[in-house]
Amino acid sequence: MIKKQLIITAFLFAGIQSFAQWSKGKGKGYFKLSAWYLQSDQHFTNTGELDPNVTRTQFNTNLYGEYGLSNKLDVIAYIPFFARVAQNNQLSGTNNNTIQSGESFNSFGDIDFGVRYAIFKKGNWALDAKLLLGLPTGSSLGGSDGSYQTGDGEFNQYLSTSIGYSTRLFKRPAYLKSYLGYNNRTKGFSDELRVGFEVGVNVIVNKLWLSSRVNILQSLQNGTLNAANSNGSIFANNVEFSSYGFEAAYYITNKIGASVSFDSAFSGRIIAANPSYSVGIFYDLK
Repeated sequence: MIKKQLIITAFLFAGIQSFAQWSKGKGKGYFKLSAWYLQSDQHFTNTGELDPNVTRTQFNTNLYGEYGLSNKLDVIAYIPFFARVAQNNQLSGTNNNTIQSGESFNSFGDIDFGVRYAIFKKGNWALDAKLLLGLPTGSSLGGSDGSYQTGDGEFNQYLSTSIGYSTRLFKRPAYLKSYLGYNNRTKGFSDELRVGFEVGVNVIVNKLWLSSRVNILQSLQNGTLNAANSNGSIFANNVEFSSYGFEAAYYITNKIGASVSFDSAFSGRIIAANPSYSVGIFYDLK
């Protein structure tokens, strides 16, 4: 599974990599410790409708880092070293008795590891390509019924290209960026097409950055796995969404700072339909 941000991510983890997306240059890097949280009581069905579900929470603490091996090549890693899935007790609407006890499951999450290559930087423009490998280090069968997942159990390869432009908005330093990516998935999962756009502005010089983003994930529907899931799992097959997000990053010193972010899907299929939140501290090795 590719997250951050998707994922890039993908809206669920998109906040992890904001303000750290340009090629770093030799000896430079960006490192971030984050906590990410999602509480979901509804999901998008396979037809895009909203349905309620038993409340579940997803939480992880993770490390994200990128470091320049040369002026063109960076290494990238995302390590969710603690992931937790929990479900509330199900209570009777008439007598408030417990119908089904809640449950929780803790484990390591799925690691992403890869490289980014700077194709060119000229003037205000930059173009790069990225390859991420999604390692199935999480659990795809957690909990008593196997649905408390902290990973999808498959090895995938995500290849993307992005183009960025540095400019000024309202007389402040700013950037615009877009990406296009293809995620090749294994073990019966459908491949995915991903696209996204982001804009950021430095509202307080050398201190506060604000950004907004849109991410879209489209399943190619070429897998063999059943996509049905009663809770809109973020690890299900044929997940699709369109999402928006916002992030603020504040530099406490020249290199150390803190960030907060919010992401939510405004449409989707087989995915949780509630917003996710992330907070983190980062070190910008300039």
